[in-house]
Amino acid sequence: MPRKGRGEHEPVVARLEVAGRKFEVLVNPDLAFEYKQGKQVNLEEMVISDAVYTDLRRGLRASPELLRRVFGTDDVVRVAAEIVRRGELQLTAEQRRRLIEAKKRQIINYIARSAVDPRTKLPIPPSRIEAAMEEAGVGVDLYKSVEEQAVEIVKKISRIIPIKLARALLRVVVPPEYAGRVYSQIQRLGEVKSVDWRTDGSLVAEIEIPAGLQQEVIDKLNKLTQGNVEVKVVAVV
Repeated sequence: MPRKGRGEHEPVVARLEVAGRKFEVLVNPDLAFEYKQGKQVNLEEMVISDAVYTDLRRGLRASPELLRRVFGTDDVVRVAAEIVRRGELQLTAEQRRRLIEAKKRQIINYIARSAVDPRTKLPIPPSRIEAAMEEAGVGVDLYKSVEEQAVEIVKKISRIIPIKLARALLRVVVPPEYAGRVYSQIQRLGEVKSVDWRTDGSLVAEIEIPAGLQQEVIDKLNKLTQGNVEVKVVAVV
């Protein structure tokens, strides 16, 4: 019998048909959904079934010989992962609602980090983005990527609020006493476009970041240098 599900959410059936044969396993809905999106998850935690079934409701297990013939292995976790990756998840209405809401939050946060008001070049608060999505009647696709949907959504809500996806290029000047510390961190803050070490040990660098993160990055640079940094927005494109 399937193991007792771990976590607070009810397990769901993942199903795949191969060459006219049906294969089913019980999985954690959150981890299985993340895995289908290409994220790395703990497969042992994702798979709740103790076997692969040809009919889970009737408790009919697929034989090891059948699994090896179809999947090249009879390892339950590896087969289950393949079923999740290629098959479909039988989500309940509540599970689907919860996952769509989580995907919506991801998209809103991505847009807030990546977009600006083209008139002011300033970031747009997530609450304003969400309100514009609601006004535009924008829906969220559970299986499309965040990045792909963000582009589509920005086009739709641009009729309601001034908004565009953009990148900002920052020029950073750091005095010698903080240059080493900042240099070790700037690659985490954005894409480094140029680095210039001056003869006095100071650092001049240009980094490209999502336009919505300008203030966040400036704040981090100020924290690293105790306010002893010069940051100029060279361009927002």
